[in-house]
Amino acid sequence: MGALAALACSKMNLSPIRYPGGKGKLAAKIAGIIDASTVRNGVYIEPFAGGAGAALSLLFSGKVQTIVINDVDKAVASFWKSILNETERFVQKIHATAVTIDEWRNQKAVYQNQVDRCSFELGFAFFFLNRTNRSGILTGGPIGGFEQKGDWKLDCRFNKDRLIEQIVEIAKRKKQIRVYNQDIFDFIERYLPRYQDNGFIYFDPPYFNKAGRLYKNSFNEEQHRKLHDAIVCLNAPWIVSYDNVPNICRIYSDVASEPLSINYCAAKKGTGSEIMFYCPELARLYLKTRKQSPS
Repeated sequence: MGALAALACSKMNLSPIRYPGGKGKLAAKIAGIIDASTVRNGVYIEPFAGGAGAALSLLFSGKVQTIVINDVDKAVASFWKSILNETERFVQKIHATAVTIDEWRNQKAVYQNQVDRCSFELGFAFFFLNRTNRSGILTGGPIGGFEQKGDWKLDCRFNKDRLIEQIVEIAKRKKQIRVYNQDIFDFIERYLPRYQDNGFIYFDPPYFNKAGRLYKNSFNEEQHRKLHDAIVCLNAPWIVSYDNVPNICRIYSDVASEPLSINYCAAKKGTGSEIMFYCPELARLYLKTRKQSPS
């Protein structure tokens, strides 16, 4: 067991990716929900993976045997595929790359000029910008500004030794990790059925509010409704988390829910009000029992 695996149940994020609304801190809660379900030594599936913090924590701790991570963003998928399939090349690239504003501009150009396919170059550009942009937001500017006159400099979130350690530990488990780059509805229809037996699905869609600022691929209200309709028909345990806003509560008014408080650091530190929805099986096995337990 590596050093990161030993910390898998702690509050430390195992993902090398900084992500707006990242749910790594929910790993302990999700582990408890899995325990209450019928899934044992199963497959954990994140159709909106992003930084996959919760998925990695569950895998490293042995709560699940396999994780399936999907992201429609080719840059995100390129990163995951690159660190799993070209680990040594990626590590050498980190070693060799200077963390400077000139390099930031180079990687920004690679990211902006991406073609319609996954690639090592795109995966590294995403990684570099994610670690050097304010709050990890790809559309944001560099930490410390272009003149580097701020209190925080460009490399303050780019600890090479630490990031390499994370990537190497993840790559050791590549046989237990499946990566997809699919539109969410194609993924649900074509790929999700492969894993539904003994599978547990966590949907973390783009926020309803401010999604266009935080994510490259945001949803309109019609797409949120379409996603709801696809999720409630699934024959596997599932949970969904969203920002707690009236529109989402109306869309998911037919399923059980509970509020969440999530610490986040996109733009500024604070606590966001979110909500989690549960399939009927988990509402009965986890949520109802939990609510009836003495406080």
